[in-house]
Amino acid sequence: MQEGEVSKYVVFIIKGAMRQYTVDAKGIEHVSRLSIENWWVGDRESSTNLTPSIYNIDAWEETDVLQTTLTDFAKYLSHIAAFGEMFRKLDERHAFAMQKRLNAAISMTAEQRYNDLEKNYPQFLQRFPQHIIASYLGITKETLSRIRTQTVKK
Repeated sequence: MQEGEVSKYVVFIIKGAMRQYTVDAKGIEHVSRLSIENWWVGDRESSTNLTPSIYNIDAWEETDVLQTTLTDFAKYLSHIAAFGEMFRKLDERHAFAMQKRLNAAISMTAEQRYNDLEKNYPQFLQRFPQHIIASYLGITKETLSRIRTQTVKK
């Protein structure tokens, strides 16, 4: 999905890794979300309100997804109880992760954010390059490199 498009689909990652990001006026990418297997990906505000998205979403490695229209998705939720329960659980997990991410962004140091990511989502560090991890953490590549070097020395 590209910035300016209206999100018309609900996407579930079966295999692979994706990122969601914005690009500021200086052309700098700001990664707001990283997603891997068994996670939903998309711009919920755009799909709910049928408004243009502010995000770009792309695959960072070979990715297989289950993609469905919003209309079909609504049918699945209302007619298949197990699907609705699965979605509810995944949606809760996403909400918890976003709360933790917001708290980390406003209350943790860069090193603490890196350590938290390493503890909770070590697979991100293996699957995404350093410049994407740095952007996700809200730090420069150089700061990330320093933190990683210090972490190895400890």
